[in-house]
Amino acid sequence: MAKFEVKIPKMGESVAEATITSWLKEVGSSVELDEAIVEIATDKVDSEVPSEVEGTLIEILYDVDSVVKVGDTIAIIETLGENESTNTTDEVEVVDEATTIELEKEVNEVIETTSIEKKSASGKFYSPLVRNIAEKEGVSIEQLEAIVGTGKDNRVTKDDIFAYLESGKNEVTPVEKKEPVSKNIIENKTAVKPVTPVSVNGGDEIIEMSRMGKLIAHHMSESVQTSAHVQSFIEVDVTNIVKWRNKIKDQFFAREGEKITYTPIFMQAVAKAIKQYPMINISVDGDKIIKRKNINLGMAAALPDGNLIVPVIKNADQLNLVGITRSVNDLANRARTGKLNPDDIQDGTYTVTNVGSFGSVFGTPIINQPQVAILALGAIRKVPAVIETPEGDFIGIRHKMFISHSYDHRVVNGALGGMFIKVIKDYLEAWSVDAKF
Repeated sequence: MAKFEVKIPKMGESVAEATITSWLKEVGSSVELDEAIVEIATDKVDSEVPSEVEGTLIEILYDVDSVVKVGDTIAIIETLGENESTNTTDEVEVVDEATTIELEKEVNEVIETTSIEKKSASGKFYSPLVRNIAEKEGVSIEQLEAIVGTGKDNRVTKDDIFAYLESGKNEVTPVEKKEPVSKNIIENKTAVKPVTPVSVNGGDEIIEMSRMGKLIAHHMSESVQTSAHVQSFIEVDVTNIVKWRNKIKDQFFAREGEKITYTPIFMQAVAKAIKQYPMINISVDGDKIIKRKNINLGMAAALPDGNLIVPVIKNADQLNLVGITRSVNDLANRARTGKLNPDDIQDGTYTVTNVGSFGSVFGTPIINQPQVAILALGAIRKVPAVIETPEGDFIGIRHKMFISHSYDHRVVNGALGGMFIKVIKDYLEAWSVDAKF
């Protein structure tokens, strides 16, 4: 018999951990090769982990809702062969006292990072381990809230509370709560805005946010706090594009087997504009700017539960209109059916969202971090417009739309933000009714 370790797979450069949402197999269940055994979720997408071997599931190391790092072992499968895998746990080792202490330390660290969090009245979160230490050592909740955390999102770790105890807990005083909020923000950039209690009446319905909803809410709030959002708007006459699409859509479908919408045309225009203004295709890392080599366009798409996700068209500037159309249709269809892979939503460098699909004339979208800009496409409408001709001006019916550009004013100034969408406008308005595809 041999034992195979099931690990959390790598799911993209920016994904470091995943949450176990459901075990599809129980201990003692037989497992086939490539059979899904667990469902996991990241802040990007949900996916299944298939088995790389055939055998029997003999151990599950993490419960549902546990947060596990990429590469960590989450289960053990017993196989029929001997030494079939490099991920073997057959060897029995003699553990000395020093090793036992080290293992206990590692276990405590795992407990601290994966256990269910508790929060105080002020909104701060503390793990059960930290709370148990505080109760054992007589540390009050007021003293606990005064400790500056060094963990993720400034969370208090067990090392922080031990350091506090060693320094003498009477030496640390709680932060003055009566100090004006504006002064706190000036003196401490990490000052937390107080949460206003929400009253609930008898007839009100309380709805628990979904996991994805919580992640989106956090991502959006973090983006607003990170980037200095500013917007530019421009109106585009897309009459020729509307006429062209109506003219060729049946021929396009017959030849390519794909329905052509307006989205691929807009994506192609954005890719061309980024080629002309590459400083839109950047990210910010502290005081450094990362200029992206590839142009990977994210497109906001609806999920089955109504939330939005942003699958990515990789190297969009290298695709012709047919290629972009295939990518747009494929990603949109798999988003609607919940079949996106983790790689489908990785490495985006610029995002486009179609608010016009919901009837909005224009919108002010929030930047998809760590990008620095996002484009919103408004609804295409028939409007009366002034048409200039050699014989003079007259009023006619035109198809027009607004596009709005949200960008990070820390690194993108108004001139660049405005010139970028002006190039998109020029490209779209120069579209020929007789264009080939």
